[in-house]
Amino acid sequence: MKYVSTRGQAPSLDFEGVTLAGLASDGGLYVPEVWPTFSPDEIAALAGLPYPELAQKIMQPFVGDSIAPDRLLELTRQAYGRFAHAGVTPLKQLDERQWVLELFHGPTLAFKDVALQLLGLLFEEFLSRRDDHLTIVGATSGDTGSAAIDAVAGRAKIDIFMLHPYGRVSDVQRRQMTTVLAPNVHNIAIDGSFDDAQATVKRMFNDAEITGKYGIAAVNSINWARLMAQVVYYFYAALQLGAPHRKVAFSVPTGNFGDVFAGYVAAKMGLPIERLIVATNINDILHRALSTGDYSAGTVTPTAAPSMDIQVSSNFERLLFDAGGKDGAAMAQQMRTFESTKALQLTNTQRESIATLFSSERADGVDMAHAMRWAHENAGEVLDPHTAIGLHAARVAKDLPADVPVVTLATAHPAKFVDAVERATGVRPPLPVRVGDLFEREEACTRLSGDYAVVADFVTARATPRHG
Repeated sequence: MKYVSTRGQAPSLDFEGVTLAGLASDGGLYVPEVWPTFSPDEIAALAGLPYPELAQKIMQPFVGDSIAPDRLLELTRQAYGRFAHAGVTPLKQLDERQWVLELFHGPTLAFKDVALQLLGLLFEEFLSRRDDHLTIVGATSGDTGSAAIDAVAGRAKIDIFMLHPYGRVSDVQRRQMTTVLAPNVHNIAIDGSFDDAQATVKRMFNDAEITGKYGIAAVNSINWARLMAQVVYYFYAALQLGAPHRKVAFSVPTGNFGDVFAGYVAAKMGLPIERLIVATNINDILHRALSTGDYSAGTVTPTAAPSMDIQVSSNFERLLFDAGGKDGAAMAQQMRTFESTKALQLTNTQRESIATLFSSERADGVDMAHAMRWAHENAGEVLDPHTAIGLHAARVAKDLPADVPVVTLATAHPAKFVDAVERATGVRPPLPVRVGDLFEREEACTRLSGDYAVVADFVTARATPRHG
């Protein structure tokens, strides 16, 4: 399997190459040259497989010759052996039509664990083959940071520098990052928004002085391997609800567009998905883009769903590229326009292609709280704010066939957002026992201005050079 950049200029790479590279050298994102596909009979044959075995089957076409099938199965069993539920991502029914897919049973209580537990192992696997060192630089709106840190803390040949917006993540989210005191872990709180942190990280990937000396790698969803791992749970849920003989719709709380793009990949592979519902909060750039074609960044407004407080959704570029006919030069021009003006108009071709599978809904704080109360009162389920936004979108989605079940992706454990949950439901969800001492642990974090030079100097003063 070969991977190409959405902007058409970077060299094509194999799976090992894109996993270690993250962002393409031309500023684009890597995608497979062709989408692997499964026939209905091949999909039906996957029913009932344990999660690690299903993961190996779904991911092998993307991995290609980079990892042998038996070794990939060893890695998936190791990655998902740390989850607190035997089903890894269990499916729960709320009513006759609404379901939730619980993605928060990993070590840091968020869906990011599903991909990052595996990504940490993939990094280690590939680094063991070469005399090299990896410097992971990432930005987080809450959950990616803790999941990435847990996945690579203490691992040889890896340093991780994780930026989060100061004061804009929950106490649990912050502590899950800052209480990991391994010497290869560096937490940075920057003054500004998640978008500011993400822009700094992207700039570092394009800084030849840094990339020439350090092996800079990505763990957020610009890294293809992370997206690949997220494709699996769409198959897992759909198979339980009757696929390939029955279509399923998914509602996805959306910030950086990686999670819902994984659903798009599943559909491209042949999974019969009726609809992908993009659920946004009041930071609704994606809702505006999908409903009107206007992808224009506004000001980030902090909400009770901080992982969705984003106005620049990196992975949307992957969808625009695929929907626009895979024209790298045209995509590069579109993104140059967006990066200079913070505004982009989707082409008619992009809009028409996207509308065949996607719709979107926007939820404000009242909608979110109402969905949390509904789930608690009608199904006995306590949801976090992000999942509640997804459920609101699922329940108000229009023009879905009556016989199509709707699965909302439950992206985080409610105990990560206790205040918002308690305000809406009266219930204060406890942390699971395995992280129950979180507020007694020592923290380590450095607060920096959002200035690029300041952050870059901090990283380069502490990172290990390549071949170091």
